[in-house]
Amino acid sequence: MNRVYDVDLTDDERSELLALKRGGTLGARKLNRANILLMADRRGYTDAEIANALCTGTSTVFRCRRRFVEGGVERALSDNSRGGGQRLLTANQEACLVALACSTAPKGRARWTLRLLAKHLVLACDDLDGVSHETVRARLKEKKLKPWLHKMWCIRKVDASFIAKMEDILDLYAEEPDPSRPVVCFDEGLKQLIEEVKAPRLVRPGNAAQVDYHYRRNGTAKLLVLMDVHRPWREVTVSERRTRVDFALAMQRLVDVHYPHADKIRVVMDNLNTHNAASLYATFPAAEARRIARRLEFHHTPTHASWLNMVEIEIGALTRQCLDRRIGDIDFLRSELAACVEQRNADGVRIKWLFDVDKARRKMGHHYPEPLLNPSKAA
Repeated sequence: MNRVYDVDLTDDERSELLALKRGGTLGARKLNRANILLMADRRGYTDAEIANALCTGTSTVFRCRRRFVEGGVERALSDNSRGGGQRLLTANQEACLVALACSTAPKGRARWTLRLLAKHLVLACDDLDGVSHETVRARLKEKKLKPWLHKMWCIRKVDASFIAKMEDILDLYAEEPDPSRPVVCFDEGLKQLIEEVKAPRLVRPGNAAQVDYHYRRNGTAKLLVLMDVHRPWREVTVSERRTRVDFALAMQRLVDVHYPHADKIRVVMDNLNTHNAASLYATFPAAEARRIARRLEFHHTPTHASWLNMVEIEIGALTRQCLDRRIGDIDFLRSELAACVEQRNADGVRIKWLFDVDKARRKMGHHYPEPLLNPSKAA
C-alpha cells in the first residue's frame, strides 16, 4: 500500500454521492464507501483519519480509493463478482439426485427429506463418498424441486364425453335469459355443527378475539343450494342428512314454488348418485314423479369437473361470509343462512361467468379428440 491513490471528485460525482446518501436506499457497504470517497476528496483526510472516523480499516479505505481511480464511482461502490466455490456434485450425480427426488419415498417414509436424499444419493452413486444435506438443498433449489411438498389436485380424464358435457353447460350459461326455460344450478354442501364449550372473548382495542380450542361436535348438516344463472336469486335449504327424498323435495319445490309457469327448467348439477329422475320415483307416486320430471331437464357436469357448476362459486361465497365459524345448532344455522341469502338476493348479487365455448377451445384445444370425419373434406 505504498502507492497513494488520490480521489478527485467532479461536481457531478459529488452531487451523485450526496444524493445517494440522502435517498436512504444504499446498503451498509455502499454507504460506507460513499462516505470514504467524500472524505478522501481532494486529499481532505488521510486513510488513518477516515478509517478512525468511519470505524473501518485502513485497507478498506485504500481499496476504495484504488477502485475509484481505476474505474470511477460505480466501481468504487460495487463489489467484485465472485466465482463461488467448486460444485460438489457432478452432472451425473445431480441427475441422480433429481431422479431420486422425483421418485417415491422409501418404504416406511411418507416423503423425502434433505438428509434422506443425501443418504440415498451416496448409496446410488459409487463415485460419491459423502454429501451434506445443505448441498442437496442448494441443488434442489436450483432445479426448483420440492419433493416434500404435495398439492391436492383432481387429475381428470378429458375425453369426448368430458368435452360434450362441458360445451353443453357452457352453451346454457351463454344463452339469453328465457323465463319460460330458466337455467338453475344445484349442488349440496356439508357443514359440521361445532358448538363452543366456553364462550369466546370478543375483540377489543389492542386485543384479538379469543376462541377456546375445546369444542363439541353435534353432527353435520347438509346444505341444498339452488341458484338461477341469469338472475340474482338463490335458495339454501338445510337438512339433517343427504337422501333421495331431500333431492326430490328440492326439485318439487323448484317446479311448483319457484318456477310454476316455466315450460322447462334446465338444472345443472354433478353426478351424485341421488341426482337423477330415479330419486323422484323413489319418493313420490309414479304420476307425481312423472309430472315433476317432465318439467325438468338435467344437465350433469363431467366427472371430476364440478368447477363447471356455477353454484360452487356461490357456496364458496356463503362459506366466507356466513359459514366460516363455529355453529353448533342446526336451527341457528338455518336462521343465519336465511339472513345471508336474503341479503345477497336483495343486493342483486350475481355470478359473472366469463368462460365460454370459444375460450374452452382455445385453452383446452389440445385435449379435444381428433375428429374421425372432416366435414370440409367430406363435402
